[in-house]
Amino acid sequence: MSAPADRIAPLRAFVAEATRLADRRLPGAGHVNEVRALLARLIATDGWLPEACAQPHPEHYQQHLLHCDPLERFSVVSFVWGPGQRTPIHDHQVWGLIGMLRGAETGQRYHRDAGGALRLDGPVARLEPGGIEMVSPATGDIHLVANAFDDRVSISIHVYGANIGAVARHVFDPVSGAARPFVSGYSSTPVPNLWDRSSEVRARL
Repeated sequence: MSAPADRIAPLRAFVAEATRLADRRLPGAGHVNEVRALLARLIATDGWLPEACAQPHPEHYQQHLLHCDPLERFSVVSFVWGPGQRTPIHDHQVWGLIGMLRGAETGQRYHRDAGGALRLDGPVARLEPGGIEMVSPATGDIHLVANAFDDRVSISIHVYGANIGAVARHVFDPVSGAARPFVSGYSSTPVPNLWDRSSEVRARL
């Protein structure tokens, strides 16, 4: 009898390698570039994301925690966008990588001028499956993200350099540019069990 498929193995492998990178603490942009390569491999295949972490909400996007490093050095999150859903204009306060898994999303970047008003920072960008975007206080941290589709769900996988659900961040008024503090939290309490490898071990007995 063949062993059951270990569907979540790609996520487990990502977490293991990202933890090793966090332990190494590469200088400068080297660390984020290494994580980007890991994320590219993760989103190159589908089928590993648990169904519970792929469910949309009828009114707003969902932010499901897939894993948080025990020392909160990084977190992995699935963003599930129902048809037409979007974020407010917001920042992150830490580096983040956004990898598209299913569907597509659009992103509009902003910056604040000397008076605090929001200004468009480049054109609307579209992220397709396999594509990765970066946000960072050093390179551009304010944006608005939306599902590119009005008739289907889109899912992106995000990696942040902190426990993003517990980071004090900001949302911005689109007219005045005024910032209001917010902490996003997460949309669900359970976290996927990456570590039940019992079927793999039984198959070797």
